[in-house]
Amino acid sequence: MRVLTISKAYVAGTAHRKLEELAKCPGVELIAVTPPYWLADDGSKQDLERVYLEGYELIVTPMALNGHFHIHYYPQLNSIMRRVRPDIVHIDEEPYNFATYQAIRLARRYGALPIFSTFQNLYRRYPPPFRQFELYCYHHARHAQACNKAAGEVLRRKGYKGKIHLIAQFGAEPSLHYPDPQRRPYQPGEPFILGYVGRLKEEKGVPLIIEALAMLPECCRVVFIGYGPLRDELERMAQRLGVAERVTFLGSLPSYKVPDEMRKMHVLLQPSLTRPNWMEQFGRSMAEAMCCGVPVVGSDSGEIPVTVGNGGLIFPEGDARAMAECVRRLLEDQELYQRLARQAREHILKNYTQEAIARKTYEVFLEMLAERDAAAPAPSPAP
Repeated sequence: MRVLTISKAYVAGTAHRKLEELAKCPGVELIAVTPPYWLADDGSKQDLERVYLEGYELIVTPMALNGHFHIHYYPQLNSIMRRVRPDIVHIDEEPYNFATYQAIRLARRYGALPIFSTFQNLYRRYPPPFRQFELYCYHHARHAQACNKAAGEVLRRKGYKGKIHLIAQFGAEPSLHYPDPQRRPYQPGEPFILGYVGRLKEEKGVPLIIEALAMLPECCRVVFIGYGPLRDELERMAQRLGVAERVTFLGSLPSYKVPDEMRKMHVLLQPSLTRPNWMEQFGRSMAEAMCCGVPVVGSDSGEIPVTVGNGGLIFPEGDARAMAECVRRLLEDQELYQRLARQAREHILKNYTQEAIARKTYEVFLEMLAERDAAAPAPSPAP
């Protein structure tokens, strides 16, 4: 089978490990399409990282309206499809986005089977033309990848009649995300490192981290990895609360360098806040940290409790004191800490590795081709 997969998320090098695993599946000829960079909504520019490129073709092509989540598209996609002639087109975008409409329309032109992805776990109505894009995709794509359970429920509520496959977009890579083999049990008085990896935005709840830090012992430190509009506010807040010397900002790092920083952490914090137009949809940094043997202290927003499973502690969103108490429990109860660290890695290895996600995706592709072959008319008997 010849598969064309399209995603702006492929600018991150660690995402390529799923592509390598998918390309290993029997009979797969994989071609991946991605832009040379993506302008994120937090103002950062993520350039393409070329890291894991074995076994598949990576096509880097310009993106029009880069940074515009709903209306970006690929001007050269028609010529790419005309050359590749794929059996399957997997567009890793929401059905109401123009890029998805473009990919599915071209897939039909070249006789390919389309499948789209969705994270949207809130029921929302979209104005024209996005509603029309959405309806077109629902009508012409018989398969959809729901990256969380609630997203699948939203698809059904909005009238999608096709098959929905519950598969995460990306997971952790055990060859990259593994525990520090030299880490020894925590000793009282040593620095206890609390980490955050992601956008520094209001809906991510990052000010709560500074609030919680001010309630915790002097040994607790916070490391922020990421970029966003709240950076200056967080620095001022840390100064005001007297914890500035216990806070470090590393900025945005290449995706393949983040695991080394995760291994230095004792706990990953994920204090996301639900908003009318957004709630946490998966939390990939949680999966990666947990695979490193780092337990998570996360809020109960969206998919966080599902992703964390038994590998961390959950607190009511917006409650900095409750978050601080969860951290204090892990700081003071090393038996609990060690158990959660072990369970965190086991949970990810069982459910959220790149290899497991690639295998599930491959099984969907096989199902799509089997349906096409079953629907094809039988050949006429020889005269």
